[in-house]
Formats: sequence, C-alpha cells, structure tokens
Amino acid sequence: MRTFVVLTLTLVLAGCATQAERAAAVQRDVDDMLRVYGPGCEKLGYKVDTDPWRECVLRLATNDRLEQRRDYMTHCFGNRGFLHCSTF
Repeated sequence: MRTFVVLTLTLVLAGCATQAERAAAVQRDVDDMLRVYGPGCEKLGYKVDTDPWRECVLRLATNDRLEQRRDYMTHCFGNRGFLHCSTF
C-alpha cells in the first residue's frame, strides 16, 4: 500500500509543470506556428511582423488543427439496437 501511495504521488508531482515550463512550452508553440505558417502568409502578400500577418498565421494554424481533429472524430448513428460508427 505504501508503495502505491508513493508511486501515485510521484506521478502526480511529475505531471505538474511550473509556470516557467508552461510559458516555455507556449513560446515553443508560437515559434513553431511562425516557422510553419509565416512563409505562407508572406507569400499571400502579408507583410511580416504586422498584425494582419499574425492573424493570417493564427488562422492557418487554427484551420490546420481543426482539420487534424476532424480526421480523428468518430460519428455513430443508428436505431433499433444497430449502431454504425465511422471515422471522418
């Protein structure tokens, strides 16, 4: 029992991130978005480091994430005990 409690506490504490770690993770995400989507927005005619360019980067990143989520969604429908599920 004692081993279980120690293991559980270790896992809980290992899962906690400090504010600095969370901020660093967010900064990495932002840097990745700018690296991936920034050139595309520039090619679309947006001037780098302007608000419209940043909005373009966010819009493209959001669209990509929504598209990725859509690929993992499962829809189920049916009646009278028959259930059909499909992944879109």
